[in-house]
Amino acid sequence: MKKISHYMSIAELHQKSGYPPPVHPLLSMMTCEQLMRYSFGDGRLTGDFYMIALKKIREGHMLYGKTKYDYDNGSMVFTKPRQIIEVSNIQFAEKGFVIFFHEDYLSGHSLHTQIKRYGYFDYEINEALHVSPSEEVIIWDLYHRIRDEYDNPRDELTREIILSHIDSMLKYSDRFYRRQFANRSGNLSGTTVRRFEEVLAQYFSSGRHNSNGLPTVNYLAGELGLSSRYLSDVLKLETGKTAIDHVHIYLIKEAKDQLLTSDNNVAGIAYGLGFESPSYFTRLFKKVVGITPGKFKEKYRQN
Repeated sequence: MKKISHYMSIAELHQKSGYPPPVHPLLSMMTCEQLMRYSFGDGRLTGDFYMIALKKIREGHMLYGKTKYDYDNGSMVFTKPRQIIEVSNIQFAEKGFVIFFHEDYLSGHSLHTQIKRYGYFDYEINEALHVSPSEEVIIWDLYHRIRDEYDNPRDELTREIILSHIDSMLKYSDRFYRRQFANRSGNLSGTTVRRFEEVLAQYFSSGRHNSNGLPTVNYLAGELGLSSRYLSDVLKLETGKTAIDHVHIYLIKEAKDQLLTSDNNVAGIAYGLGFESPSYFTRLFKKVVGITPGKFKEKYRQN
């Protein structure tokens, strides 16, 4: 396994990669034209900083999670602190940029909390944001606004203005992801819902729940070749419910059927479905249905 290089500072990353020192110790901005003069080298790396990048890779590949970034078209990727990135023989096309900002740059600012709400920082690279030409104009405009503040002498408002533009870039990216989901709804979202339900049903029909317990969202997402966060976001947009919501709906549907058709008691049904304890099953059932499994069984057998 390749050694992982961890960078506690952006300056350290610059030095290792042959870049000039950053203008600000907690913030770095470069166009891909500038990046073409230097090299990330090869290997696996992590850092204590976020990355926002709009880029096109000319040669080589970049990997985080389990998937490879090798798109011909321009797209945006987002990484968070301590996320493992692997690079190999990277050469960027000229039209693009990279922004690094250390997690400490957000300290004391509302973005420190808000940035955790953007699920795309947990997406895999194959789930990158593919921006339209008009969307790319907006992103570049925000980049240049940040760059103006970055290159000019700093004052007491510089950080606030830069973070407000970064926040806008993240909000627009969130909007553009929703557009991407919607545009793919015919061949991605709808298909994803169907395939998700098939994988879930197969998990139970094969009896895996008897040995492995309830399926996790990570497992189901992995079977679909998606990150768990991306899967939940697609399902949420398409159906209004997250992946775990769908798992719970499936379990309760199966539980209702068994409560009315089998002679098993509540505990037997709970264990049979893969729950670790009848009490957890009862809490979930009551949360979804409004009454306990025992009362449900009693109510509907009287009718």
